[in-house]
Amino acid sequence: MGIADRLKARLARTHNAIMGGLESVLGKQSRKESLEALEEALIMADVGVKTSAEIADRLKDGFSGFWQREDLRDRLREEVLTILKDVESPLAVPSGQAPFVIMVLGVNGVGKTTTIGKLASRFVSEGRSVVLGAGDTFRAAAIEQLEVWGKRTGCPVIKHLHGGDPGAVAFDAVKSAMAKTTDVVILDTAGRLHTKVNLMEELKKITRVIKREIPLAPHENLLVVDASTGQNALNQVKLFNEAAGVTGIAVTKLDGTAKGGIIVPIAREFRIPIRFIGVGEGVDDLKEFNAREFAEALI
Repeated sequence: MGIADRLKARLARTHNAIMGGLESVLGKQSRKESLEALEEALIMADVGVKTSAEIADRLKDGFSGFWQREDLRDRLREEVLTILKDVESPLAVPSGQAPFVIMVLGVNGVGKTTTIGKLASRFVSEGRSVVLGAGDTFRAAAIEQLEVWGKRTGCPVIKHLHGGDPGAVAFDAVKSAMAKTTDVVILDTAGRLHTKVNLMEELKKITRVIKREIPLAPHENLLVVDASTGQNALNQVKLFNEAAGVTGIAVTKLDGTAKGGIIVPIAREFRIPIRFIGVGEGVDDLKEFNAREFAEALI
């Protein structure tokens, strides 16, 4: 099975949701009914109200009667591809810039720590050295979970005690990487803090600590969002982008949801590069985002 076929298999739930909805569009008695049914089908796949309306509006040009199944499918795929191409931008880690610091953001439960482990595995397989920073000091077992990935990938994990200062962890991780000329530092961060501490202010503090050591760091603020949360993912992108300046997005758990269409409004509304998609539990299931492959698997 090739890459495209594997991706289509992993996105089957969203694909079936969209295509099932499109069946309701075919054979409608009027142009208005067809366009309304198309919008509804896209909204049900979490493409979003605004984005669905815009796509339907563009598709109505040249439409005078009934849509044929393949023509509708092809045109819809191209409209989605046009949106996604704008955010297709793989994460580039330049040679000779050590350490390259990646701060990983996201609320609890989105697969943030697992994504860090898979990223570490990817870098190690490319021959890069990696240090992991256990900056999520507030969530139970977060440090231990990262340590498991450290052992699995052979990457050292910089940690403090549970409930410790995340900024201090970031400082130690960066200093360790600088001393050992490590290629990449990946910093885990909290997804929720104690009620007396504002999460977004804590992220800003961590950023200030890092910049004192490496003025241009963090070089990547990678936000992890869970596709199965649907429209809530849009709010997460908005809040984290306002607080930390998100430079890249990883969309996880696309294999277990019919809401994979959420990637389309994320791309349209924020224009932030989508670096990776998560389509399974395996280490190799964190894939670089390819707009055409995704559009073809989706529709």
